[in-house]
Amino acid sequence: MLFAVRFHDKPGIAERRSELLEDHFKWLRDNRDRVLMAGAVREEPEGPGLGGLWIIEADSKADCEKVFHGDPFFANGLRAKVEIFYYVKANPDLKCTI
Repeated sequence: MLFAVRFHDKPGIAERRSELLEDHFKWLRDNRDRVLMAGAVREEPEGPGLGGLWIIEADSKADCEKVFHGDPFFANGLRAKVEIFYYVKANPDLKCTI
């Protein structure tokens, strides 16, 4: 099943976020079989990242949580809040590769 996960970053973590960015990207590449889509949420296209929005494939909500616990941003305490939603595609046969 699919989940939409919205991450909210803690304020004042921009420097630490930059330090962990390459490790975060590597982790996402290594977990691309479960994290189907991931990206930063920003108020402006070139503005600072405020968090993230991911689509995760998992067997359950608990399994979904296990997926992102290994992400360097989460593991190093950069996330203030995480929201997990069940995600149902409008066209389940459509494969999207953005």
